[in-house]
Amino acid sequence: MEIVILAVVIALVVILGAGGLVVGSRRRKQLPPPRTGTPSVTAPPAEPHVGDEAEAPREEERRTIEEVDLPGATAAPDAVEEVQVPPAPVIEQPEPTAGRLVRLRSRLSRSQNSLGKGLLTLLSRERLDEDTWEEIEEILLTADVGVAPTQELVERLRTRVRVLGTRTPDELRALLREELITLLDPELDRTLHTESHEESPAVLMVVGVNGTGKTTTTGKLARVLVADGHSVVLGAADTFRAAAADQLQTWGERVGARTVRGPEGGDPASIAFDAVKEGIAEGADAVLIDTAGRLHTKTGLMDELGKVKRVVEKHGPVDEVLLVLDATTGQNGLVQARVFAEVVDITGIVLTKLDGTAKGGIVVAVQRELGVPVKLVGLGEGADDMAPFEPGAFVDALIGE
Repeated sequence: MEIVILAVVIALVVILGAGGLVVGSRRRKQLPPPRTGTPSVTAPPAEPHVGDEAEAPREEERRTIEEVDLPGATAAPDAVEEVQVPPAPVIEQPEPTAGRLVRLRSRLSRSQNSLGKGLLTLLSRERLDEDTWEEIEEILLTADVGVAPTQELVERLRTRVRVLGTRTPDELRALLREELITLLDPELDRTLHTESHEESPAVLMVVGVNGTGKTTTTGKLARVLVADGHSVVLGAADTFRAAAADQLQTWGERVGARTVRGPEGGDPASIAFDAVKEGIAEGADAVLIDTAGRLHTKTGLMDELGKVKRVVEKHGPVDEVLLVLDATTGQNGLVQARVFAEVVDITGIVLTKLDGTAKGGIVVAVQRELGVPVKLVGLGEGADDMAPFEPGAFVDALIGE
């Protein structure tokens, strides 16, 4: 019995000894208590700098977000970047059209030398024989007066010179002036019909072959109408030539006229229709429609021109169909004029490039061919170098004073 008790005591002693060893080991493994005070932090090495940036950073006063001034709705005037607005186009005031042809008389100097002065020189000869009259005929034909008008003028001159008997320079000049004015038919109505109707503006179509200057003529015609006190809308119905609409719009902006245009290659009849529609809405006095150049030998294009006119007439009548002819083409232009007149019923002629090397007699020939008057002439490349045609002023420019 005593042996059992002794064994139990020994076991308890062994167990308690082992537990003390374990607790002591755990106490030795505990971390040391935290140190008091502020720990020192080692900053990462700074990047190398040069110049002012190599200095040590300075202590700066820092502000909270409440103290920072945020940009408001109104900033200082010098801090606002001004937006560049493109300047509005300057509206020009074209010079008056009254007497414009007189002011442009010098532009006919070359035609004057070939026609007027040549005739006066021949008529001033002491003896007017058949050879002299043939030379007079040759001068007239060379100036593109045409065969029938030339024969008529020569016959009248021969008769009057024979009847008068005397031929002083002043008498010859007066005689030639009178006969040339008669040949130009001063009784023809050369008025541009630009008066608006009760419910629609006056409509003027500009037609012609390629290269005669239709778009430029339309722009200059707009200046003529504005100078006479009319309000104008332009229709850019030339959709085939690149930049034609831009060119016409530039002309319109210079005199304050709006341009109605469409996509390149669009239907010209549709654009012409819209232009007249806009003219009605704005209460404009006149609508000018620039059409595409076309060869008089192309039947399809000529038929399309007739379609443009018919579509426009749904709004109201077309008051003027102006055929633009290049005066330098001479008699060849008459063939073009004849074909256009069959398609769109021409009401007037605009002769361009009549200055310089142009021959003044074409005015007579084209009027005789079509039976319609020359209403406007172009005497240069300037914006206001287009003038209403005046037979008396024109003849005075040809034969001089």
